[in-house]
This record gives sequence, structure tokens and C-alpha cells, in this order.
Amino acid sequence: MSLDRSPSRSHSGGWSSPGLTEDSGCKSYGQLDVTWAGVKDGKRKAYPRYQTRNEGFFSRHYRRISEGLLQFVHGMSDGNSKDRRRPTAGRLKGLPRRIALLLSRRRRYTALALVLLLVVFLWFQQPLAHWLHRASLLGGGSKFVIILGANQGGGVMEWKGAREWAIERDSVRNKKAYAAAWGYELEIVDMSTKKRYAHEWRESWEKVDVIRNSMKKYPKAEWFWWLDLNTFIMEPRYSLQKHIFNNLARNTYRDINLYNPLKIQHPPNGTSGDPNAPLYANYLDDDTLSPVGDNNPASINLIVPQDCSGFNLGSFFVRRSAWTDRILDIWWDPVFYEQKHMEWEHKEQDALEYIYSNQPWIRPHVAFIAQRLVNAFPPGACGDDKGLPPNGCDHLKEGDEMRECGIQGIHYQQSERDFLVNMAGCEWGRDCWGEMYNFRTLSNKLNRNRWER
Repeated sequence: MSLDRSPSRSHSGGWSSPGLTEDSGCKSYGQLDVTWAGVKDGKRKAYPRYQTRNEGFFSRHYRRISEGLLQFVHGMSDGNSKDRRRPTAGRLKGLPRRIALLLSRRRRYTALALVLLLVVFLWFQQPLAHWLHRASLLGGGSKFVIILGANQGGGVMEWKGAREWAIERDSVRNKKAYAAAWGYELEIVDMSTKKRYAHEWRESWEKVDVIRNSMKKYPKAEWFWWLDLNTFIMEPRYSLQKHIFNNLARNTYRDINLYNPLKIQHPPNGTSGDPNAPLYANYLDDDTLSPVGDNNPASINLIVPQDCSGFNLGSFFVRRSAWTDRILDIWWDPVFYEQKHMEWEHKEQDALEYIYSNQPWIRPHVAFIAQRLVNAFPPGACGDDKGLPPNGCDHLKEGDEMRECGIQGIHYQQSERDFLVNMAGCEWGRDCWGEMYNFRTLSNKLNRNRWER
């Protein structure tokens, strides 16, 4: 009989294994078939019953599979909590190693996926996108400064109510989001009436002074975009570069005769005093006499839209240059304020029209832009909305009425996805807050992503 387990003493005395009992004197130890005796002599090989003999898949992997199962401890005799194992310990013990092994087998694809995920995550982070768009190779947003006139109507003249505060909040938030998305600088200026301007009759004339101060504050910027408070950017996905400045020659026009609500004559008549002298004689050079100047977009330093009554400075662009310094000095001349402040209803806007009409030397550096590109009006401003032709502006035929197409278009067109709307004159018989709210809601609706639709 083989000894397949350790011998133990029985309760009745003696040993449970043969050959170990006390009363077995009649038996000979040499006649017993003991397994360990055979092993000792080296005559045959024995295998313990608990040893695996590589019999099948389950037998080979039994230990590894069993370690991954939940293990429960029903009782602890010694009460030592350190030896207790959690039910999920067996399952989670080898999990990090298995994940690492899986990733190591596909490390190239895993690394590529992680890099792409990191790039997408960082690209949509607003601060990072802001600084990336500022780089010259990725758009050059650092060349543009948005100047927003805020706190209009406050100061010493009157108190602002809840509607005025709501308009200012929405307008400022709109410009901040746009500037942050494209890497532009945003300069919010206080337009409240101050003694600095009031004693010189310079209320609402301070745009010129603000632009000059902004040029000093941002010495590396090239273009400065002035915006009134009652404006709202309807299409924040349009960058200024792509929308206007990448093709400045196509988006602007130099000849004021193409659309001339003020009936300004260009080229101007001669000023020699001799009635027999030829027109435009004695003092104008070729560029000034030309309706399009030198026809070079690089010489454009001032971009102004025109509405139904003339120049509109609710949204316009100024470029840093020596010419700009001269025109700002003349524009800010106190003589204009002292002599014309009662005559000019639109203040600095009328002053610019006067300079353009009577100082021909500034014309070669001034360009005009279609109103709907940067300064569309809501219905009710500058007359009624004429709408678009039946086939739209892109499919006009000879003889079709232009309506709101081309450089004569003034009012905002939702189907054309106009860039910006200016609620100009809303304080005179219209609801400024109502218009701002409606256009803000419309912009949010038009610019929803696929998950918000």
C-alpha cells in the first residue's frame, strides 16, 4: 500500500497508516509495498496526484484562470485584517500588466492615436488656439486690434438702465469670444462723457484720440478695427484675413463714383482761379487725379463703408502708416470742433467727409467697402430692406435689379450669412435691446454644431 498522504494518529490509538501501528508486530516491514521505498531504491518513478501532467488546455492554464476569478474568504481564524483580500483583488491584480502587454504589441498604432488625440485636444483649447492664430505662419492675428467703444451713454450725462447694461454685456462678450478665437487683440475703451472732451465740445469725437492711443499701446499691430457698441458679429467663423484682407483688391473699391450718396466730385475741379484753366489743373498729381489712385492694395490705409447717407464709422479699419498719423492730426484738429460742432450732426463722421471732399491728397489712400461685408444694417435703418433677387446675388443676369446685392446693399441678409450687423440709430424710435437679442439668438442658431442641432 502506497503512502499517498502523511500518516496521522487515530483516536482509538495507533497510526492510521500500515506499518506504524503499535500492535502490528506480526507483520514484516519488508513485505509492505511502500511507494517511498521504491523511489528510494530508484526502481520506478512516482507522480504526486496533485502535480499537473500537462493534460489539455484547462489543465495547463488552470492556475492562471483561477487567479483571475473572484476569491472570497469565509473565515479568519487569527483575526488579522492584513491577510484579508478584497473580492476584486484577483481580477485587478494583473490588469495593468495585461494592458501594458496589449499596448506593447501595437505600440506604433497606439502612439499615433495618442498623438492625434493630444493634438485635437490642444487645438480646441481656447487659450492655445488664440496663441496659435497669432503666429504669422498660422494667420497673423497679432497684426489686428479690435477697438470696442463701451459704456456709451454713461458718465455724467445719464444713468444706464438694465437694457443698456444687457446690450453692453452681450456686445462685449461677442467681441471677446471672436478675438480669442482668432488671436486678435481686443481694446475695450470707455466712451462715457468726460471733462477732457466735454470742455472742448468733443463728446462723440474721441474715436480719433482712442485710435491714436491704441496704436501706441500695440506697436506691433498693423490694422485697427473700430466697432461701435451696438454691433454684433454674426459669423464668428469668418476671420478678418479670409473675409477681407487676403484679397483686399477684390473686397474694396477706390472710385467713389461707383457709389456716391454724398455726390462728392472726383476728380475735383481746378482751383487756379482762372475760369479758362483746364479742370483738375495746377496742383494734383497723377495718383490723386486717378479715381483708383495707384491701384495698389498696399497703399490703402483707411477702409470705410458707405450707407444710404454717406460714410459710416460704426465699423471701419485704419492701418498704421505715416499717412495715418497725418490724417489723424488733421481729423483731431480743435478748429473743427470749435467751428463745426453745431453744424455737423454726426461729429467725427461729418469731419471725415469734409476732409475727403476738400483735401484731395487723402483720396489715393482711402478705400471703400460694401456695407454688408462689415457693417450690415437691420431692417428699418436706412429705409426698408429691398431683399435679394429671386436667384440670389451670385446668379444675377443682365437687366436684373440689384436690390441688396453689390456695393449698394445695406441691410443684413440671413441667406447670405452676412458677417456683422450694426443696429445704428436704434435709440431713435427702435428697440436696441430687442434687436440685439434677436440677432444674438439668430447667430447662435446659425452657428450650432452638429451635436447642438
